[in-house]
Amino acid sequence: MSSSGAQKLRINRFLADCGLGSRRSCEVIVTEGRVIINGDVCTSLSTRVGPEDQVEVDGQILKPQYEPINILLYKPRGYICSRDDPQGRSTIFELLPKHLQTQRNIHYAGRLDLDSEGLIVLTNSGDISQKLSHPKTKIEKEYLVSVSAPFQEIHKEQMLRGIEIDSGFARATSVEKVSKRNIAVTLEQGLKRQIRYMLMALNYRVTRLIRVRIGNLIDTSLEPGSWRFIGKKDLNKLLNETKD
Repeated sequence: MSSSGAQKLRINRFLADCGLGSRRSCEVIVTEGRVIINGDVCTSLSTRVGPEDQVEVDGQILKPQYEPINILLYKPRGYICSRDDPQGRSTIFELLPKHLQTQRNIHYAGRLDLDSEGLIVLTNSGDISQKLSHPKTKIEKEYLVSVSAPFQEIHKEQMLRGIEIDSGFARATSVEKVSKRNIAVTLEQGLKRQIRYMLMALNYRVTRLIRVRIGNLIDTSLEPGSWRFIGKKDLNKLLNETKD
């Protein structure tokens, strides 16, 4: 299916380098028969491809992005974590310059919902995305949360012990009372709208939620809507925090 060559990659690694996800999730793309190499459908995970091969997924021709792109973005409230939105809402990718917006293999690692704000990582590496998003890696994420009523100390202990919510058993790694109606919450889990649902179970309504830290990444200079590239030193330190 593909010709011989010294610089060939296994098909799942090639797809991950093109930004389609982790190597494991790319294996699913292959076994589903969505990959075409040089005009032939590929379903074998042992297939290797090189620079001379034409690889398509769902009709789109792929080229691996060898230049790493890793961005720390402050997502404003009211923006969604998606590249396109049928409802016409603003997306986080609209905050990037045009030359980055057009690179379809850049994706987010660890979403924030529409009403939340704060730090989010954008990357063109499927492996980095997997490490930052997968619950097994247990990278800490810290949030500053404002609630609708004075926060009671007894509820701190409940959040640390754990609370059953729709998406599973949720617990916080750390909860600190910052002021009367503000708390700092650290998570290693990543359940859907976890903090909001935990506090809802305790009869609080979240009025503001800001992600202020991802592992070692903290940047108080970023304003809503602004971004910066993540330096190699910071990135290596962040990835070394993963527990996989």
